[in-house]
Amino acid sequence: MFVGHYSVAFACRRQRNKIPLWVLFIAVQFLDYIWATLVLLGIEKLRVIKGFTEGSMLDSYFHPYSHSLITAVIWSAVAAFVYKTICSRHVCHYSKSAPLIIGLAVFSHWILDLVAHPRDLPIYDNAAKVGFGLWNYRDTEFALEIALLAGGIALYLTRNAMPAIRKGAVIAFGIALVIVQIGDTYVPRTPLSDKATAMGVWIFYTLFVIVAFAIEKIGQRGQTNAP
Repeated sequence: MFVGHYSVAFACRRQRNKIPLWVLFIAVQFLDYIWATLVLLGIEKLRVIKGFTEGSMLDSYFHPYSHSLITAVIWSAVAAFVYKTICSRHVCHYSKSAPLIIGLAVFSHWILDLVAHPRDLPIYDNAAKVGFGLWNYRDTEFALEIALLAGGIALYLTRNAMPAIRKGAVIAFGIALVIVQIGDTYVPRTPLSDKATAMGVWIFYTLFVIVAFAIEKIGQRGQTNAP
């Protein structure tokens, strides 16, 4: 699962809860940020094997601190607490449900990974591994990712008032994410090292966060000054 994770960010963004889209983009990939960091530090282990599954070359055979069910629950609670603490200290305007939404957005990553991954997601420690293995069915997994993304973007566009120029930017961003997913799923490439892959996660995910931040700034001044 890759761009499908962002469907949750788009779907959760509502004017009522006042959570910025870029924050939700971090939340839905928070477990992977931790995973990539731990791989770079040599704590969690990854092999990049061409043909490992039809849809992915990533054999993440040891990632109990970022992707076990128990730690996913813990990280979700931590993220919710941190968001509430930061907003309280900086007198941010946020709804009472916002920290819960952040926690659920973080945990959604594990749920979607459960659908896509082979049996490499531990329930606790590095044991009792689960995974429905949709990566073994490339076309089906790709279709699910795109359907999720399209649904999330559709909810975002219908639930949030915004100028036409921002709607166009959101749609363009969605198309760009689809192109990225096509490249990730179908374009043959030489496997990278584990460290290079982890660094790529940091670079691309952070780039998407920056784009999400920029998109919600489009037309904001005119919207604020509108009668």
